[in-house]
Amino acid sequence: MTRRGTDRTGRTAHAVRPVRPSLSRAAIAGVAATVLSGAPSTMHALATGRDPFAATRAAGTLVPGRRDRPGLAPGAVVHVLVSATWTTVLSTVERRRHLGPAGGMLAGAADAVVDLELAGRRYPAIRSLPRWPQWLDHLAFGAVVGAMTGSASPTPGAPARRQNRQRVAVRPSGP
Repeated sequence: MTRRGTDRTGRTAHAVRPVRPSLSRAAIAGVAATVLSGAPSTMHALATGRDPFAATRAAGTLVPGRRDRPGLAPGAVVHVLVSATWTTVLSTVERRRHLGPAGGMLAGAADAVVDLELAGRRYPAIRSLPRWPQWLDHLAFGAVVGAMTGSASPTPGAPARRQNRQRVAVRPSGP
């Protein structure tokens, strides 16, 4: 005789949710990626005597009405919003397909194409930034988010492991 909630061996049967990044896990990944991914361009700027905040100021030109007025505060707001958007996109992709650091880097490359090459070329402040350090920032962002939101799937590109809900046969109690 089995009781409700147990299988025939007496083990408790639980409905198991699919493995997916939680909101807090994605938020932590986004914050970490936002902070860490600026390292390549910052190191490049410091090594070459450029302004380490140039990219942040350039992002400020994306605010409506500021196209020709780069600014640190508006740029910081834009960076946070853009990073939150890309973190949401990558976390959503992670729910269906495991990214890991390598897949995250590929996603970061797609992000760089959209941000730097498509949208950025219309903004002189963004267009004037050194390309490869900005690309490295985007690759690093994707790698950090991919690594930190990773599911239990062992290889990049493989479907995220999903565990099926266990069905429990319920028999009426009695003799």
